[in-house]
Amino acid sequence: MTKAQIINEIAESTGVQKKDVAVVVESFMESIKNSMLNRKENVYLRGFGSFVIKHRAAKTARNIQKNTTITIDAHDLPSFKPAKSFVEKMKGE
Repeated sequence: MTKAQIINEIAESTGVQKKDVAVVVESFMESIKNSMLNRKENVYLRGFGSFVIKHRAAKTARNIQKNTTITIDAHDLPSFKPAKSFVEKMKGE
């Protein structure tokens, strides 16, 4: 499902104009990104899941094509963890 399809579905089910729904969806996604990028905060959506920041430590790796050792810097990655109730519904429980 694409963002445009989400906007269409919300607009149809609520009766709100698509341009208004698009603004809300964009603002929602921007809020999540700002929270994770700027404030380094996790985002918890009860019943849906959590957007969490996972820290990866620095490590050494090998480039097998050039037969050299490289270092990968420590970095943060965004991750999504679905809520337990959401997982159970997906499993059909």
